Amino acid sequence: ARVDVAAGRVVYTQWLNERGGIEADLTVTRLAEREFLVVTSVSSHVRDLARLRESIAPDERCTVTDVTAGLPMLGLMGPRSRELLAALSGEDVSNAAFPFGTSREIEIGYAIVRASRITYVGELGWELYVPADFALHVFDRIVDAGAAHGLRFAGMHAMNACRIEKGYRHWGHDVGVTDTPIEAGLSFTCAWDKPGGFVGRDALARRRDAGAPRRRLLQLRLADPARLVYHEEPVFADGRLAGTVTSGMYGHRVGASLAMGWAAADEPLTRERVAATRFEVEVAGERVPADASLSPWYDPTSSRVKG
Repeated sequence: ARVDVAAGRVVYTQWLNERGGIEADLTVTRLAEREFLVVTSVSSHVRDLARLRESIAPDERCTVTDVTAGLPMLGLMGPRSRELLAALSGEDVSNAAFPFGTSREIEIGYAIVRASRITYVGELGWELYVPADFALHVFDRIVDAGAAHGLRFAGMHAMNACRIEKGYRHWGHDVGVTDTPIEAGLSFTCAWDKPGGFVGRDALARRRDAGAPRRRLLQLRLADPARLVYHEEPVFADGRLAGTVTSGMYGHRVGASLAMGWAAADEPLTRERVAATRFEVEVAGERVPADASLSPWYDPTSSRVKG
């Protein structure tokens, strides 16, 4: 994606290989004219750090510093996160003053905290980057103030369920080095005309120009909400094995057993073709009917995230 944005903006993007495959899925925040903050998942931290360092040519003046240990992150997310953050900081965090994709420093207690308005759960929210020596202090402030706003702790499974409802991809499960942004429904991140292009652009452009792909990442909703899926369950399209599940969880906000998974066909998988296909997911040896979509089941317009 184009990261030449104004300071204080967060950009969601991928890093690709020469074949157009997704090597990393992350965010880049522009802190200043020549300073950026790259945030990736804990599972690919070392890998992505190495890839970034290796991409710098010997004659390029660029320094990469791993600040992970000194900058813990607290995710404050949910429908009432705005009122809680306003009470904590005294800042105007309204949609007009602090729109989606904005990142800036605010005060919470005695700490200067970087608040980035992004989310991985499909709700209004912020990632709070806190200096390590103030992390416990800020955490205590959030918990104390949160009592009046219905604050609750959320574990990894809860977060996983929320991100699957919203169709947020996870690198290493839903997307990887053999998958392209076009197939994964992430081509909106590709700045095709930016100066200098990007790694993998030519290979990806050839796929784009070939038309709708014949292999796509689908959002799946099982007809039986009691049949739960996890990973690698077979996906059938009109009775033919077409792919596998990559992630699965019960979606409490939509009241259904959900999954993401890949499917391949002999013809382009357009929205119309997906809608006309009979999909099934095999769970414990039984094929369960499933609806399929290229859009998320929860808040497909992102009105809750961006409102």
